[in-house]
Amino acid sequence: CIVHHLSFLGLWVVRYFKSATALMLCMFTVMGKAEGSVAREEWHGHVTALSVAPEFRRLGLAAKLMELLEEISEKKGGFFVDLFVRVSNQVAVNMYKQLGYSVYRTVLEYYSASSGEPDEDAYDMRKALSRDTEKKSIIPLPHPVRPEDIE
Repeated sequence: CIVHHLSFLGLWVVRYFKSATALMLCMFTVMGKAEGSVAREEWHGHVTALSVAPEFRRLGLAAKLMELLEEISEKKGGFFVDLFVRVSNQVAVNMYKQLGYSVYRTVLEYYSASSGEPDEDAYDMRKALSRDTEKKSIIPLPHPVRPEDIE
């Protein structure tokens, strides 16, 4: 899995790791963190990255990984879990909806495009945790925001 992240980051050490780990099997990558303000009820778990290798998709791995991240966020006292997903990635959007996530807001031009294509919008999707008894954290914003407006 480290190969996936290093190649994603474009680091020169990828060649070394690729040759050293040629026989390793990378089924998935998951990365998350806790962030935000407790005082403003914004303390939450954030899914930084989630990917499952194509040959291991549709086996429930992503759902299980999300469940684990949610459990950790609950233990850390989070109000919600959030993630960003490309608007065009309807397979992922639908999966997250099935897992109880909803679109909190649209972030305009969040993902940088390559080779002259326009930048792509993202959905900021959220799922309230038990600490958010009134579900305030998932009330959708009525308007899109820009990346620089995200705290």
